[in-house]
Amino acid sequence: MFGLTRAFGALYMASLLTQLGSTLLMTYLALRLTANGVAEFWAGALMAAHASGMVLGGRIGQLLIERVGHIRTYVASSGMICAAVLLHAFSDALPLWLLLRALVGLAMMCQMMVVESWLNDRAQSDQRGRVLGIYMVAVYIGMTLGQLALSIDADLGIHALLGVAIAFALSQVPVALTRSAHPAALRPEPIDIRLFVRRIPQSLMTVLVSGMTTGCFYGLASIYASRQGLGTREVGQFMALAIAAGLLAQLPLGWLSDRLPRASLIRGMAVLLVLASLPLGIFQGLPFDALLLFSACIGFLQFCLYPLGVALANDNIEAQLRVSLAGLLLATFGVGACIGPLLAGALMEWFGAASLYYFFAAIAAVLAASVSQKCVSGAHNQPGAPLHHQATPNGLACANLATVIEPTATAPSCSPPFPHDPSISEGCERTV
Repeated sequence: MFGLTRAFGALYMASLLTQLGSTLLMTYLALRLTANGVAEFWAGALMAAHASGMVLGGRIGQLLIERVGHIRTYVASSGMICAAVLLHAFSDALPLWLLLRALVGLAMMCQMMVVESWLNDRAQSDQRGRVLGIYMVAVYIGMTLGQLALSIDADLGIHALLGVAIAFALSQVPVALTRSAHPAALRPEPIDIRLFVRRIPQSLMTVLVSGMTTGCFYGLASIYASRQGLGTREVGQFMALAIAAGLLAQLPLGWLSDRLPRASLIRGMAVLLVLASLPLGIFQGLPFDALLLFSACIGFLQFCLYPLGVALANDNIEAQLRVSLAGLLLATFGVGACIGPLLAGALMEWFGAASLYYFFAAIAAVLAASVSQKCVSGAHNQPGAPLHHQATPNGLACANLATVIEPTATAPSCSPPFPHDPSISEGCERTV
């Protein structure tokens, strides 16, 4: 493990710094909107703009890496982010902020494509799971530290923006100085949407709901916490604890999902998420300790949905189709991350901040009603499906992004190919 950390330490440190800056910026902007008396809908719109930029960045990043290489793409993207972050200090105009959030999302996607394709390409097939596992730990640590970093500027002045710009600027240093060999060129993979919609409807629903809850969490949960009377430091702790709980959830989740039917496990997580969300919607003015407890429970549960959806999908897709599958899952998550904050933001504007967790409970209930072990067919079960988990994306990018853009990098880690079934059967997935 130490050897892997040393071999890929530059990329891990760069990822930690970018996630620190990204989450600090997300929460800072949401709190700034609240302090300025701007409606919650606009906070959701900012998160939707960020997610939309990341979706567009998937294509832009591929073109940039093909033309100028990985390091130049990373450094150029970081420079654009630093400029966009500092531009927030010049004006509070919401149209400008929407544009800047989209630019930051686009550039961040380019950065993550560089890092994740690099890790996938340079890691040996027998160590790729550990390499990406350490990477996701670095990502979660960065997100947690980004929330705690709110304490550096509790008055929401320019110092927080400077901290974000410093984090992204410093992230260039390890990438620019790394001695690691560059990965191969990127090659996109086509996606057959119709096949996947018919083959894995439950997985797609799970990933869509995961995108909605995650987008709402990063874009609106800090506003809810602020409306409960928490100060800037307490809001950071409220957010950080949810992320830390999400990281801790990955350990028992991997063990459970390999031993229990995954559709049933998704339904169970969804039901528990309903029960954990309702108290924050019903009861106002809860003590800080109670808010932290519910935040941790919700973070634990919401960050379990995406890994389970990915695992359930891989159970039912042949090895040669999993590259396309990864792309569709990311796109589905991105759609959820766009529409979730817009809907929840509108509800918070009309009915109050507590509507956020009523929204969480409602979409979790829809997921629980949509996923059932009874609606399972064994037509496409793949006994050799990979069992390792993908952590929930931050906004959009995650550790399976590189499989979409660099299929040859992940080929050694796939199970032996299965004969392709040309038929597309209706119905639900097969779980283990």
